Amino acid sequence: MKRSLLLFVLIISLSNCGNGQQEYEPRLVGGPCEGCEAIFEYEGRELSPVDTLPDFHQEGSKVKLTGAIYESDGKTPAEGVILYVYHTNQEGIYPTRGGEKGWARRHGYIRGWIQTGSDGRYAFYTLKPGAYPERTEPAHIHSTILEPDGKYYWLGSYFFEGDPLLTVREKAPEAPRGGSPGVTTLREEEGMLVGKRDFVLGRNIPGYE
Repeated sequence: MKRSLLLFVLIISLSNCGNGQQEYEPRLVGGPCEGCEAIFEYEGRELSPVDTLPDFHQEGSKVKLTGAIYESDGKTPAEGVILYVYHTNQEGIYPTRGGEKGWARRHGYIRGWIQTGSDGRYAFYTLKPGAYPERTEPAHIHSTILEPDGKYYWLGSYFFEGDPLLTVREKAPEAPRGGSPGVTTLREEEGMLVGKRDFVLGRNIPGYE
C-alpha cells in the first residue's frame, strides 16, 4: 500500500511540474488515519477553492460550508492547501454507483477536493448528510487536509448544531484538531443552509513538527 501510494503521488507530482507545483513526498502526521490516502485520489484534476459535491442537485437540505485555512500563526492565509471531504447520503449510507476504485469503494461518491487560493478560503456545496442507520453517531462530514509540503492528516468531522445525537465529545473536544471544534451552526441564507469553519495548519496535531 505504501509503495503504491508513493508511486501514485510521484506520478501526480511529475504531471503537475508544468503547472509550477512542487514535487513532494507525502508524510502522514497526527497519528494513524484509515483512508487518509483518499486525499490523493483527485487524479490530477485542476482543483479550485470551491467544489460542488455530486449530490447537491438532488432533493434535500442544501448546505454551503465555507471558511478559511491559516498558517500555524493563525493569521496568515494558507495557500495551496487541499481539503478532502466526504459524507453519507441523507439515509446515512456511503453510496456507490458500481465500479468504484480506491477509497471510493468505502467513502462512496459523495466526496470532493478543494484547494485554497492566496486568501486561504474554501467553500463546498452539498446536501446535509444523515446519521448512520443504527444512529450510533451524529450526522457528520469527514475531512482530511494536505499541505503543500506533503504533510497530510485528518481533521475533526463537521457536525451540526441541534443534532440530538451530539455528545460532549463533539460539542467540547479538549484539543480540536485544526483548532476548530466541529459543531457548526447553520443559518438560512437565500434558500440554503450556510455554515462557517476555519482551520489552523498543525494546530493540535500530534507530531506535526
